[in-house]
Amino acid sequence: MNDVAKLKIKKRPTPRLENGDRLTREEFERRYKAMPENVKAELVEGVVYMASPTRLDSHSTPDFSLIGWLAAYQAVTPGTQGGVGPTVRLSLDNEPQPDSVLFVRPEFGGQVRLSEDDYIENAPELVIEIAASSASLDLGPKMRAYARCGVREYIVWRTLDDAIDWFNLRDGVFVRLLPDASGIIRSEIFPGLWLNSPAALRSDTATILATLQQGLQSPEHARFVAELADRRTS
Repeated sequence: MNDVAKLKIKKRPTPRLENGDRLTREEFERRYKAMPENVKAELVEGVVYMASPTRLDSHSTPDFSLIGWLAAYQAVTPGTQGGVGPTVRLSLDNEPQPDSVLFVRPEFGGQVRLSEDDYIENAPELVIEIAASSASLDLGPKMRAYARCGVREYIVWRTLDDAIDWFNLRDGVFVRLLPDASGIIRSEIFPGLWLNSPAALRSDTATILATLQQGLQSPEHARFVAELADRRTS
């Protein structure tokens, strides 16, 4: 084969991901793998969204608070697992990277699958998004995708509005869970997972963890731990 022929069959370079691209999940993954490692992108309802640089007070610090809260819950709730910024193969046209997730592992009856290449497949029970500049996405197309695909609880911390929204999926629609008189919101999917929202908004980590500890000492959490143990299949 001469050099001209070789040039004709030379493999074309993988196209770059661009904000607003409309792609299948398969094509999104192909292009994403060819991008530099510091690039973060999501596929939501078939549309590519490229992440903006992450700011400290409006994103990283609130994210850090809730990650510690989830980790403390997971530590005493065998059968649950959390993750920070995981890629989630949610559906054929959705592959988001939520800020954090909490789910029941498959062998304990959870609804996710863990792929051979180490990704989450299907909807985690709980998804958390820290929404600053991304609020319109997190409460718009992404929220609709999470509801349709079966995320059972969804927390959106709207940092620029100084507000935390916690939604529960009922009949395919997210309905807001209301706090009690003390501002505490209690998960319906993960018993004992209590969030002191006023403490979270003022970055009071000690009170966040103290409130969680109350939830972890509740009879509901004890029953949930026992139920998970009974569900285990392997």
